[in-house]
Amino acid sequence: MRNILTLLILFFCAVNLYSQANTYKVSFDNAVHHEGVFTLTFPKISSDTLSVRMANSSPGRYAFHSFAKNVYNFKAMDSNGKQIAFSRSNPYQWDVYGHDGEVTIQYTLFANRGDGTYSQIDETHAHLNIPASFMFAPSLQERPIEISFTTPEAYKWKVATQLKKQNENLYWAPNLYYFMDSPIELSNYGLREFKVKANGKEKNIRFVLHHNGTEEELDAYFESVKLIVKEQEKVFGELPDFDFDEYTFLACYMPNVNGDGMEHRNSTILTSTRSLANNGLKRNLGTVSHEFFHAWNVERIRPKSLEPFDFDNVGMSGELWFAEGFTSYYTNLILCRAGLRTPEEYVNGLNGTFNYVWNSNGTKYFNPIEMSYQAPFVDAATSLDPQNRNNTFISYYSYGSVLGLALDLSLRQRNLNLDDFFKKIWNKFGKKEIPYTIKNLHLTLNEYAGKTFGDNFFNNYIYKSKMPDYKSLFSGVGLHIVQESEVGYFGGAMNKNTISNNTLVDSPAYKAGLEKGDVITKVNAVEMTDENHFADFLKDKKQGETLKITYTRYGNEKETELILAKDPKYTITISNEADEKAISLRNNWLKQ
Repeated sequence: MRNILTLLILFFCAVNLYSQANTYKVSFDNAVHHEGVFTLTFPKISSDTLSVRMANSSPGRYAFHSFAKNVYNFKAMDSNGKQIAFSRSNPYQWDVYGHDGEVTIQYTLFANRGDGTYSQIDETHAHLNIPASFMFAPSLQERPIEISFTTPEAYKWKVATQLKKQNENLYWAPNLYYFMDSPIELSNYGLREFKVKANGKEKNIRFVLHHNGTEEELDAYFESVKLIVKEQEKVFGELPDFDFDEYTFLACYMPNVNGDGMEHRNSTILTSTRSLANNGLKRNLGTVSHEFFHAWNVERIRPKSLEPFDFDNVGMSGELWFAEGFTSYYTNLILCRAGLRTPEEYVNGLNGTFNYVWNSNGTKYFNPIEMSYQAPFVDAATSLDPQNRNNTFISYYSYGSVLGLALDLSLRQRNLNLDDFFKKIWNKFGKKEIPYTIKNLHLTLNEYAGKTFGDNFFNNYIYKSKMPDYKSLFSGVGLHIVQESEVGYFGGAMNKNTISNNTLVDSPAYKAGLEKGDVITKVNAVEMTDENHFADFLKDKKQGETLKITYTRYGNEKETELILAKDPKYTITISNEADEKAISLRNNWLKQ
């Protein structure tokens, strides 16, 4: 669907710009209480009934969100402003009838979560993710949309969006699909921009920042953003052909938002409670790197399973280990190559993700494809009933990231690399906007690195959940990996003296029958108290030591015994004993 949009967008600009558009108007008189008033007009309606809906899913998210829950004060009017009847056929839809060929609907939206999925309205800004904010008429989805805003003068808000700007207060989308993929930030933001030559055309890269910091901080931060853009361009050999020749970062680093990042076709949302002061100049850059990489990988190198995007239901994709995970692999690698992280900082940063994946039980239950299928249950999804995901699930971001690392290092042993594989994927699928399948990725790797290599990678690590030989791969680029902690391993997360999560399968705590909610009261005859926590007790205990534990469950006192295991955590460092070949491969990998 997106490649069709790309091919036709110039046609829409020339034709639909002057054809009948649905018009949207938004006002914010009660912003201090998180309310906006949305007025949508649909002209030239030929059917007796016009159905309008709120979406249940949002581009870049893979879970069900029921955005209709924040809508109230709904009313419908004809062309003369006379209120007309409507009914509700389901929780997400309003059916309007008795009109005279034109319908205007009006409603109030409550919005108070500023992130990449939801919307937030307050006295500092109006942060609008479109599916979370705007109703739509499915029968009129091919019509262009014009949108304007009325904002309180005292707020000094300006509009930032990937929508086509018509004049100071009028923005345009060629159709509903593009509109729903185009977040909007209204605030008194700062703006920086620079031009980049791409595909024989000049592209404008805009960085919009709503924050409480200084102009000098924004200037310094923008220099880092430019380095990221240029370094990622090297991976693919070119920038995408952005619609309207522009890409916009919509950053909001404010104390009232929720940390997040969300990619869109020609823009991205970046939210963080960290300001640019206090190390935010460095710590916020990871999201910048991750989301901009998505301009290629997921927005244009796009899984067929996500096309066309369904705003009413939740899609399921088995490719998220590649779309999200390989993007996660490049996130910090790009920062290192751009000189924004040292090689030591980058390698040290591998430890957390590697240990999480390597030591997870999730590979016993799902391969990367099946782990990707779990997205509707974990991607900002909510549930009331307990689940066992700390034993059965590995984030496809992290799982895919360590597999991307393994593939890159494996290719480099053959004088190949993941960058060139991505270029091949880009030219074959992304640049032409042909949606891909897992089989397409497999066959393309076979073409690039040979059938034996490609079959081995996919058959062992994608279709199955085996793990690569990381010790050998790390050694090949002059890295050292070792299990060196002597602290005994228990296998249960603790909140003071209460086990706070499901104990890990096959861990000492699991084998001893301990469970979430158990309160440890005594260990080896030592009382556990508010001042004497179990975690502190463990600090000087070694592998092989036996613990006699007294605990309470459901008000009953119980006893068990366990033997502490070896700490499974590994440490990855740059080796001081690497040979010249390994050092050369490492330098080429990190581009330092």
